[in-house]
Amino acid sequence: MKENRSVIEKKHQVKKINIFFLLISLLIIIFVNIISTYKFFRLDLTAEKRYSLSKATKEMLRNLDDVVFFRVYLEGKFPAGFKKLRNETREILNEFRAYSSNIQYEFINPTRSEDQQETKNIYRLLMEKGLEPTQVYYNEEGGSNTQVIFPGAIVSYKGREVPVQLLNQQLGVNPEMVINNSIQALEYGFAHAIKKLITPLKPKIAFLEGHGELDMYETADISMELSDYYAVRRIKLAYDDPDFQSYVIETGDSAFVSKDTTGIDPNIDTNEVNDVLISNFVKLQFDWLNTFDALIIAKPKFEFNEKDKFMIDQFVMNGGKVLWFIDPVYITMDSLISNPATLAFSLKLNLEDQLFKYGVRINNNLIQDLKSATIPIETGRIANQPQYSYLPWLFFPIIMPEASHPVVKNINALRCEFVSSIDTIAIPNVKKTVLLSSSAYSRALNSPVPVDLSLLRNIPDQRLFNRSYEPIAVLLEGAFESLYKNRLLPPAFLAMAKDIVIKETSVPNKMLVVSDGDIIRNQIRVDERGQIIPLPLGYDRWTRQTFGNKDFVLNAINYLCDDSELIYARSKEFRLRMLDDTKVQKYKLFIQLANVILPILIIIILGLILYFYRRRKFSL
Repeated sequence: MKENRSVIEKKHQVKKINIFFLLISLLIIIFVNIISTYKFFRLDLTAEKRYSLSKATKEMLRNLDDVVFFRVYLEGKFPAGFKKLRNETREILNEFRAYSSNIQYEFINPTRSEDQQETKNIYRLLMEKGLEPTQVYYNEEGGSNTQVIFPGAIVSYKGREVPVQLLNQQLGVNPEMVINNSIQALEYGFAHAIKKLITPLKPKIAFLEGHGELDMYETADISMELSDYYAVRRIKLAYDDPDFQSYVIETGDSAFVSKDTTGIDPNIDTNEVNDVLISNFVKLQFDWLNTFDALIIAKPKFEFNEKDKFMIDQFVMNGGKVLWFIDPVYITMDSLISNPATLAFSLKLNLEDQLFKYGVRINNNLIQDLKSATIPIETGRIANQPQYSYLPWLFFPIIMPEASHPVVKNINALRCEFVSSIDTIAIPNVKKTVLLSSSAYSRALNSPVPVDLSLLRNIPDQRLFNRSYEPIAVLLEGAFESLYKNRLLPPAFLAMAKDIVIKETSVPNKMLVVSDGDIIRNQIRVDERGQIIPLPLGYDRWTRQTFGNKDFVLNAINYLCDDSELIYARSKEFRLRMLDDTKVQKYKLFIQLANVILPILIIIILGLILYFYRRRKFSL
C-alpha cells in the first residue's frame, strides 16, 4: 500500500510540475507577444546572414510614406536555377515588407496567355520599360524546350516606374554562380530602385567639356542612365557656358552677364575695371562649380590651363567628387583604319602634377593583354567580296573584376581600348584601392608605341607577357592636399582668384582614376538617313556582346555620391554550397539508403529508449 501511495504521489508531483511549466511557457509566449508589439526584431540564424538587411535599407524602408509596388516577372515554368532566384526574390521582398507595410508585390507570368500576338505585345512592352529578355532551355517529358523569360521587376511609386534587372549576366561564369551572384545583388537592386523613386531632389553631375573630351553622342547612354538618378549637365569652365550664365542670372549679377560696365564710376581706371570683372567672373564660376556633386572628366585630348586646374582642385578640396577617365597616350582605331601602321604618342594634358599630388601617376604606356577583345579584320575575298574574321586585338584588354569592393563586385567583364598602367604614390591620409587590373599575362609598351594591325595575324610570344595585374582603375579615399598648397601662384592668376579662399586640405573625400577614357564611351552607328544613334555602353557592335562598363560607371558614381551607404549592400556574399558530382555518382546508392533508412532508424531507437525509460520509471 505504501508503495502504491508513493507511486500515486510521484505521479501527482510530476503532473504539478508539467502544469507549472505549461503555465510558465504560456506566460513567456504572452510576454514575448506583448513586447513584440512595441519592439520589432528578427533573428537570422544563417551563417552568412542571408536574411539580414543593411542598416541603410532598413532606415529607408521605415521612412516610406506611400506604397512601393513590385511587379516581378519570374513566374512560370523554367529551370531550377530560376526557381531559386524567384524564391529568393520573394524572400527578400518579404524581408522588405517586414520593415514597411508600404511594400507590396505581385509575381507575374508574362507567357500565361495562349495568344501568341498578345504574348509578343507583352514582350515588347516589357522591353520598352527597360527589362531584358533571356532565353532558357529546360528538359521535359519527351525532350527539351526553350522559353523566353524576363528575369526582372518593375518598381512603381506615386506614378513613377523604374526597371530592375534581377539576372546579372557574367562572361565566363558558370550558371550556378551567375544565379548566386544575382541573389546576392537583390537587396541592393531593389533598395537602390526605391531610393531612386523617393529622392525628390537629384544630385547634380557634370561632364566637363572644353579640352577635347568625349562628346554628347559618345556619352549619350551613360548620361541617359545617370539622368534617372542625377541631374546631368555638360559644362565648360568658360564664360559662354549656358548653365553658368543661368546661375549668374539667378545670383542677380545681370550686369556681369551682359558685360555692361556703364554703371561703373568713369574715374576708375579701365584696367582696374577689367580686373574687377575677371575676379568676379572667376569667383562666380568657382561658386557655380561647387553646386555640382561630381565632375566627370571623360578622355580629354587638350591641355588644361592653370585656371581650370585650380577650379578642379578647389572643387575637390570642398568635397566635390571627380571621376578621371584619362588616356595619357593618343591612338584611335579610326587613325589605324586609314593608316594600318601608326605611332601612339603621349598627350600633354598638364594633369600629371595634380594627379600625383592626389596619389597616383598614369604612365605613358600602352598595355597589351593576352585576354583581349576581338575585332573584325579583312582576311580575304571571295567573288570580290571581303571576308572578315574576328581576331584578338592585344590593345583591347578584357578586364575581369576580381576585387571584393562593392563598386566591382559581381559585375561583368569590362571592355577596354588602348589602356595604360597606373602607379600609386605614398600619400599620407589617402587610401588607394585597385578596382581594375590587367590579367596575369600582360605587358606594358612605353610611349611612343608603334601600333600595327598586321600584329593581328601573328601569334604572340607568351614569354613577353610577363607583367601581371597592372592597375588601370584606382579608387582614392581620404583627405587630399591641394596642388596649390605652399605654392607661389603667378601674379596674374592671383589677381583672378583674389576673392577665393584657397583651401589647402580637403574634407574627407573620394575620387576615381581610370587610365582608359573609352571605358565610359559608347559605340555609335549611323543609320540610312545619316543620323547618329548611340549604342548601349558596354555593347560591342561587332561581337554583339554586352560588357560590364555601364555597371562599373554607375556603381562608381553611386559609391562616390551616395552618402546613405546603400552601396555596401552589394558586399553581401552568399557561399554556394555545391555538391561534388563525382562523389554523388560514386556513392549514389549509399546516399539514397542513408537518407531513407537512417531517419527511420533514429526514430525507432529513440522510441525504444523512451519506452524502456518510462517503463522502468513508472513500474511498480
